[in-house]
Amino acid sequence: MSDTPRRPRTAGKSYRRPKKDPVRILAFDALRAVDERDAYANLVLPPLLRKAREKEGPEKFDGRDAALATELVYGTLRRQGTYDAIIAECVDRPLREVDPPVLDVLSLGAHQLLGTRIPTHAAVSATVELARVVLGDGRAKFVNAVLRKIAQNDLDGWLAKVAPPYDEDPEDHLAVVHSHPRWVVSALWDSLGGGRAGIEELLAADNERPEVTLVARPGRSTAEELLGEEAAVPGRWSPYAVRLTEGGEPGAVDAVREGRAGVQDEGSQLVALALANAPLDGPDGKWLDGCAGPGGKAALLAALAAERGAVLLASEKQPHRAGLVAKALAGNPGPYQVIAADGTRPPWRPGTFDRVLMDVPCTGLGALRRRPEARWRRRPEDLEGFGPLQRALLRTALESVRVGGVVGYATCSPHLAETRAVVADVLKQFPDTELVDARPLLPGVPELGEGPDVQLWPHVHGTDAMYLAVIRRTA
Repeated sequence: MSDTPRRPRTAGKSYRRPKKDPVRILAFDALRAVDERDAYANLVLPPLLRKAREKEGPEKFDGRDAALATELVYGTLRRQGTYDAIIAECVDRPLREVDPPVLDVLSLGAHQLLGTRIPTHAAVSATVELARVVLGDGRAKFVNAVLRKIAQNDLDGWLAKVAPPYDEDPEDHLAVVHSHPRWVVSALWDSLGGGRAGIEELLAADNERPEVTLVARPGRSTAEELLGEEAAVPGRWSPYAVRLTEGGEPGAVDAVREGRAGVQDEGSQLVALALANAPLDGPDGKWLDGCAGPGGKAALLAALAAERGAVLLASEKQPHRAGLVAKALAGNPGPYQVIAADGTRPPWRPGTFDRVLMDVPCTGLGALRRRPEARWRRRPEDLEGFGPLQRALLRTALESVRVGGVVGYATCSPHLAETRAVVADVLKQFPDTELVDARPLLPGVPELGEGPDVQLWPHVHGTDAMYLAVIRRTA
């Protein structure tokens, strides 16, 4: 018999395995992919959810699980700036010294506490269990301590503590309250033309979950067919648009799976429709989409062109994106062509086309509802990189259209440096052009400004913040 005394049962707590919560583990994995690989949530999350749905047993997702995981990921990303400011008040070190995986878990917990209806005790305990699984017991204790501090106030109470007063620093106040970088707040405010109400409404709209909008591709599908889907309602402005409310799943729609319809924001649809409806002089048989990837506008333009007996050339610089364009156009009712070509060094002759769309690469500040992580990745210096390319592509568009034809210059950004500044600079080099009033080309759409260009807004039109200028070659 051993002389070693037995440890009393009461001397310490028995070890308990952490409970694995598949929903929160998936949300954490998605956030890590966004942080570590600069991935986009809208690309990372669907395959993770699909894999979870295919599992058997307790880890298999149902619709409620998928909805919660989606809310945790997108809600945390949208409110990241606000949650960072709150977490910084609750830790004893600079936020940059907190390990990124720990910060992701804390942010998930903060969102459950401050941005959802999950009860406080459930939000804390579920997040601490997640920390035990993905971080270990030691760091889980740190997470528990921080979350208990966060739980002492609601969101309004925390904003009163961490946001500077509006009267002292309006831009920083709005940046913290609405979770946007200060420079983005400033740029959007300039684009709106001032006024507190408008900028607050826009920033709040950026933090709302956008509806899924479908487009019925003419000659292949109709809005009436799509309206037969569950929770489907008509679009606001485009005759081809149908909105899926209540988080409808586009992959469950037959027409989408078959390529006869697609997922496309209504603002994007309006840009394509405006170019197609712009009046021109002379023939109307050759259309160009000069920056066609990933293919949403090209597919709509190709279908509209086919109805008139016209042909669309869809050009995209990146071969893999040109492949996406070809997939989107497959089955178009009329002739078309897809090529991989650099729009600044085009392979076609000048004056070839009757209509040209140039939807240029940009910062994407108009789609922050859909890609919330983009607001934290973009920097003011990115504008310096995009500016020369945007001007070069617009020059190509104006050189590619014939006299009497029209060009549509579009961006998914309302930043003035990417919109009016580009158009004004390039048109100085092309005196034989004129700006066409684009507002009548979007019939029924209200509050389009003084023209002749058009800026759409999430808080006004329920679309991404698409910009469009329509230009005619006069000589």
